[in-house]
Amino acid sequence: MSYYAYILIGKSKKRIKTYVGWTNNIQKRLNKHNTGKGAKSTRGYKWKIIYYKKHKKKEDAMKNEYYLKKISPLRKKLKLKFIK
Repeated sequence: MSYYAYILIGKSKKRIKTYVGWTNNIQKRLNKHNTGKGAKSTRGYKWKIIYYKKHKKKEDAMKNEYYLKKISPLRKKLKLKFIK
């Protein structure tokens, strides 16, 4: 089975936000986020995948997710790019 670490970017009426997570089915997870059945903090946004990386082990995907959450300058840069 494959696992993925991913970054989403979403836009609501008031702001632009990024979200980092991991999953074993990236398309199904994106659909959950977009239908309001994903994480509570993702409700009310229209999400797009802007980055993902495939891993063979769940632990590796979780480590990558943790790393991605810690590099906030990159996430800020991605937000600015999305605005333009």
